[in-house]
Amino acid sequence: MIRDALGELDYWDERIEKDYVWLGRCSKLLSVPSKNPEYKPQFTFDISMDVVRLILQKYSRGDEVSSLKDSFSILLDMWELSDGLSVEICAKHDLNVCRSWAFSLSVLNHYNWCFWLVGLALALDIVDEQWQRLLMLIGGEGEDLLLDRVIASRQSDRRIGTELLHPKPYTRLLKTVNAPKEQQATLLRDFVDHWYVELKRKGKDELWWYTYGDPEKHPLEKGSYFGRWCIEAVAAVKSFGLDDSLCLGHENYPGDLLRPDGPTTHPERKEKKKGWLSRILRK
Repeated sequence: MIRDALGELDYWDERIEKDYVWLGRCSKLLSVPSKNPEYKPQFTFDISMDVVRLILQKYSRGDEVSSLKDSFSILLDMWELSDGLSVEICAKHDLNVCRSWAFSLSVLNHYNWCFWLVGLALALDIVDEQWQRLLMLIGGEGEDLLLDRVIASRQSDRRIGTELLHPKPYTRLLKTVNAPKEQQATLLRDFVDHWYVELKRKGKDELWWYTYGDPEKHPLEKGSYFGRWCIEAVAAVKSFGLDDSLCLGHENYPGDLLRPDGPTTHPERKEKKKGWLSRILRK
């Protein structure tokens, strides 16, 4: 069953197959000397992003939740490799930065990226060795009140920040966490309802994935869309035992991540007749 509100089965099958092919090609490229070693820090971090995109594509298609964590170690491997190569290349060329990504929680793109990974890690119950590696990569301990509290649900010695780095939209989620139990379900739905709209930024501050699936700016046929999932809400539900009953079925709420044994929380879609590619990939 397709969980996402957009894209037919052929779309998801094609995108997932292409990403598997691409990741296989990346593995081969990394096994031989690079023709452009200065680009490797960025290239390897981009691979980690490709893995997250694949995980979310598989969720969108309707794959079993238990299968989603199979690739988690690869994204950690690539991020770690990217960090190591970045230190090496920056030192060699006397540079302050040699990747286009800003690795600071004060930057919304990185904050959102890290929140997603923490949410996936919690929902998928990754092993402790991977969890510790993830925390090392994220860093930023004591910098953000909300993210630190989410992490502290599994890492009890986490130092908690005193400010919220990105009030819009995350003030709504923090309010939910702090609210009396009887109010949390309504407030969580309010956060999920406003999540996408309040993440909107302009110019260089726009989230890297924000326009994917937009019929005018980045239509589905371009192939970049992997879903539009509010993983931050799932992270909070997992961490604090919030009531998410009012969010179930919302087009942006990936409720199945917390219910791996089903039944699905997403409304049933009428699928179009499967094409030849779908029939081959599903065999």
